[in-house]
Amino acid sequence: MRSKLITATTALVLLASGSAYAQSATLTIWSWNVAASALKSTVEGFNKQFPDIKVDVQDLGNQQVFDKTLAACAAGGDGLPDIVTIENFEAEIFWSRFPDCFANLKDLGYNADMQSKFPDFKRTELEIGDVAYAMPWDSGPVTVFYRRDYYEKAGVDPKSIATWDDFIAAGKKISAANPGVVMGQADFNGDSEWFRMLANEQGCGYFSTDGQSITVNQPACVQTLEKVKAMKDAGTLTAANWDEKISSNTAGKVASQVFGGWYEGTIRSGSPDLSGKWGVYAMPGMSADSPHAANLGGSSLAINANSQNKEAAFKYLTYALTTNEGQVTMLKSFGLVPSLLSAVQDPFVNEPQPYWGGQKIWADILATLPKIVPSRGTAFQTDADAIYKTTQTKYFAGGYPDAKAALDDAAKQIASATGLPIAQ
Repeated sequence: MRSKLITATTALVLLASGSAYAQSATLTIWSWNVAASALKSTVEGFNKQFPDIKVDVQDLGNQQVFDKTLAACAAGGDGLPDIVTIENFEAEIFWSRFPDCFANLKDLGYNADMQSKFPDFKRTELEIGDVAYAMPWDSGPVTVFYRRDYYEKAGVDPKSIATWDDFIAAGKKISAANPGVVMGQADFNGDSEWFRMLANEQGCGYFSTDGQSITVNQPACVQTLEKVKAMKDAGTLTAANWDEKISSNTAGKVASQVFGGWYEGTIRSGSPDLSGKWGVYAMPGMSADSPHAANLGGSSLAINANSQNKEAAFKYLTYALTTNEGQVTMLKSFGLVPSLLSAVQDPFVNEPQPYWGGQKIWADILATLPKIVPSRGTAFQTDADAIYKTTQTKYFAGGYPDAKAALDDAAKQIASATGLPIAQ
């Protein structure tokens, strides 16, 4: 039997009462890069309420956190810190293989009121049955980052780009008016990013929302692959990996980058001399009246089931993730996009941002959160993604007669690897 949930009133009292209820403890957190820096930025505010709880954020690197967490869970939790950063993309790998490795946050006070503070798409991969394995942290609402000067020179108004076909047409004008500049870039050789963004926008993915069947060859996914190939064939998208995209941004060789909102910090910190020349607009859709929202990336925080400081760890999660103060501190400092729905009401979110030409970009980006359709990764996300990427490469090289044949083949391979049925 799991213990009864702490009521909403009790949870609020615990948070508001500060150090009177705080145990003396030192929390250790595993994270990486800018995410680790963002967590560190919340410690000062947290310690104003809980001075007796110290927080030690360790930046281990993304792959190291994944590998060490997997190994520690396999060893029964031995060696895990109090709190671990988990990417939503791979979260269900942990829950399915090691269901006892992380605490059920519901036992610590993560009740319905708290859960409702986050959009459904962020909770889908973190809650299985009656167990909430992690709390949503940052998200990746997809947006188009664009060079204002390149668009203006070509006479292209971003507000006129309602569809991906509009995006292709605009790309031709922009490249013609700005020699040597491409409309956009995609890591065709090493990532499935564009397929996953556009498929999520259409409510499709590798697996069904309940995680019980394979849906990668459904009509919406087929239409997505066709559109990505059309953009590639038109020269709208050219191949570039992560580092090449950053170089292109700084060198002024690309007019647009389509990514999760967290890419704001990458552009702003990587190309500081281009302040005022960038802006954002909503991602186009398959048609003008189709959905214009998707998610790419984002993480969560989970508590070690064997931690001796679970109550203190939950207090930290409550402050950092369920308060505007905690979330907006990370947004201000490092551009980590909140999953917290109320963050859109914070004054900072509605302030013009100088780097972005005075645009209120955070209000625009966060407004899409409630519109994003949940997408399950399941325990087989890594397998499915690898199969899709191989299929994509073969399809682009003419190895299939059409997108439907390509994704039918991918679905069969995923079924063979996972044992899941293909949705009819």
